[in-house]
Amino acid sequence: MNRRTFLATSAAFAGSTLFTNAQDAAAKKRPKLKKAVNLGMCNIKGSLNDRFKAIKDAGFDGIELNLPDDGLTTDKIIEASKASGLEVAGIICTPHWSFPLSSPDPAKRERTVNGLKYALKQGGEIGCKSVLLVPGTVEKDVTYEQCWQRSIEGIKRCLETAEQSKCAIAVENVWNRFINEPVAAKRYLEEINSPLVGWHFDIGNCVTFGWPEHWVRTLGKKHLFNLHIKEYSRSKRDKHGPFAGFEVELMEGENDWPAVMKALDEVGYEGYGILEVGGGDATRLKFLAERTDKIFAC
Repeated sequence: MNRRTFLATSAAFAGSTLFTNAQDAAAKKRPKLKKAVNLGMCNIKGSLNDRFKAIKDAGFDGIELNLPDDGLTTDKIIEASKASGLEVAGIICTPHWSFPLSSPDPAKRERTVNGLKYALKQGGEIGCKSVLLVPGTVEKDVTYEQCWQRSIEGIKRCLETAEQSKCAIAVENVWNRFINEPVAAKRYLEEINSPLVGWHFDIGNCVTFGWPEHWVRTLGKKHLFNLHIKEYSRSKRDKHGPFAGFEVELMEGENDWPAVMKALDEVGYEGYGILEVGGGDATRLKFLAERTDKIFAC
């Protein structure tokens, strides 16, 4: 081999090595994201164990539960989780819509405080890291300021239980006329000022108001506790009304998934993306798992 050939071969080898290293670095850059569905999305007959197994077989890593629920004891959940290998990815606090923390009626607010405490205790027992909470709703007789103040008061009353259970509170952005942009969300969490309170970011819910990637960067890894994944179409919204925007399949709406995933990469989010879409049988669940993998790969 002459000197010219040697140099050319060495340069090619070095370039190939650098390219391979760059590929490896890119592969290592993205944190492991796990996918989950709500138990209510599994339209399969059978026991709780059967339904957990069907979700696992479809390709999911975890499950989301609505608690408290008289039919779902912690013993049953732990048994189904161990048998299937599914983690409990998240819990939704069941009373928060009917008895919002923003209500003018103290008795209604108390119902959700007690329900949230109980869900947090169950979360600790089953190894779940957070309970989703809709903090309240702004109404004709409930001002934005009242919703802000009452919900924070209610959340703070649950902090001791969250600490004891090692299960956090994750506030969700929903269509409740309250906190529909990320700067307000961050300020809300900063006013509570507890590492046990963060955000359960619903990607689809914010698309009609703005851009999900803005939320991700504003909240950052510190405040992002969990994700809800669903699609939204602004064009369908404009033609048929706001809720029609949700009537579109994953990756067939106007969510800019590459931009969302890029933002999640930048902040270093690690954890679950929980689907909140129409469920179905085993075939449907497998389809949804495959679509979620494509979203994560964007």
